[in-house]
Amino acid sequence: MKIGAPREQFDGEARVAMTPDSALQLQKLGHECFVEAGAGAKAGFADTAYAAAGVTVLPDAAALYAAVDIVAKVRPPSEAEVDLLRSGQTLISFFYPAQNGALLDRARDKGATVIAMDMVPRISRAQKMDALSSMANIAGYRAVIEAGNNFGRFFTGQVTAAGKVPPAKVLVVGAGVAGLAAIGTATSLGAITYAFDVRPEVAEQIESMGAEFVFLDFEDNQDGAATGGYAAPSSPEFREKQLEKFRELAPDMDIVITTALIPGRDAPKLWLEDMVKAMKPGSVVVDLAAERGGNCDLTVPDQKIVSDNGVTIIGYTDFPSRMAAQSSTLYSTNIRHMLTDLTPAKDGVINHNMEDDVIRGATVTHAGEITFPPPPPKVAAIAAARPKERPKELTPEERRAAETAAFRKQTVNQVTLLGVGAVLLLGLGLVAPASFMQHFIVFVLAVFVGFQVIWNVSHSLHTPLMSVTNAISSIIILGALMQVGSGSFLVILLSALAIFMAGINIFGGFLVTRRMLAMFQKS
Repeated sequence: MKIGAPREQFDGEARVAMTPDSALQLQKLGHECFVEAGAGAKAGFADTAYAAAGVTVLPDAAALYAAVDIVAKVRPPSEAEVDLLRSGQTLISFFYPAQNGALLDRARDKGATVIAMDMVPRISRAQKMDALSSMANIAGYRAVIEAGNNFGRFFTGQVTAAGKVPPAKVLVVGAGVAGLAAIGTATSLGAITYAFDVRPEVAEQIESMGAEFVFLDFEDNQDGAATGGYAAPSSPEFREKQLEKFRELAPDMDIVITTALIPGRDAPKLWLEDMVKAMKPGSVVVDLAAERGGNCDLTVPDQKIVSDNGVTIIGYTDFPSRMAAQSSTLYSTNIRHMLTDLTPAKDGVINHNMEDDVIRGATVTHAGEITFPPPPPKVAAIAAARPKERPKELTPEERRAAETAAFRKQTVNQVTLLGVGAVLLLGLGLVAPASFMQHFIVFVLAVFVGFQVIWNVSHSLHTPLMSVTNAISSIIILGALMQVGSGSFLVILLSALAIFMAGINIFGGFLVTRRMLAMFQKS
């Protein structure tokens, strides 16, 4: 099949759906690749680079649409671009069918098949084609860079001869793909990073990246996870508690990055005007939901404004396009993986299998019919987290009674153990010679003291196995040292062997422990 990428017509769009590297991979699937002249220029991919990769460069969009069987784009097509499609032709691009109903009807009337990259189901098998996540990852990274560009201080704290510089405090609202990318970038730059999300399962992800999870003390255990990997709408009570927490944090935050956005819905208002007024002059708000109205009250789409109290609010909607080379590379890889699934035999023949969950989910028009919305995927994207059972809070009286019962039980056990041991020792003393009893009592005491000393050593210092074996080996060495001066050659030989083998165990244990600890040290 012939696959082509036209130049994007959307004003300011710098990305391209095919790069020279992705074209080489598509050719291995048996496809021919075409590109419109200048399609990759804004992303740094010259026509000569395409030609060197075996891509045919065509002069204009009309020639490209007429020559190819599959058109790969980034932005949703305009009406004029849909009119260039023909029956049986396939379009792969972002499409947003829920918001572009008229465009969807127009594509169906043309008889074209449309695969919407924004409709790829968010299941494990489809991660390699998840263009929304690829672009969100870049947007989260770029949001921190834009914030740093407009923030008048360092992210990391410093102590210099000229004075002490405190680290910046960054709050990321929403810990989806974009939010996690922003958290990782802000943390790596040295900022003190906080993050909030309504989904309980992301708390560990946030903390594993070095940020502090903003815990919301809310009585009703709300699980904010929904199908597709997005957050579910919050209840009014939860929202009020959430806004109350944000008002508490606003005066301390230097940078706020909001990422709460679900495709097809208006962005929820999370950072209100009074919160902006509470922030310090020079602070920055980056709103990644600006294209759907923004999470901040003062956001103006595609613009950067400064509030009356000196807070910069950035509402750009083209963050991925501002890193066109990286975005094009990732997006073209998503396209390539989609075409790999569409070409299972790698013979250049497209097999549009509507029984495949991923292909069916992403296809919005096919064979002259609108296939949107798709049926739900058979596999859920994210399993809902099980609610954690909170331990029952004991009253002071109950706590005192429990401690008394535990002390009484421990006392009974110790007294019983000592009594049984004394009886056994007395019985042994009645039949054993005095010389044996002297050595036996020393042996018992050594075992008891060694056990108590070694067993109470924190396992963070060495492994539990090594602590016990070292204790046993130490007892063996002590016993052998006491017998090594014996007049019997056999006793001396056995004592020497015992010291040798126990010494290997002890020193070997310390060497292994040292190597284990070295694994966690930076070289």
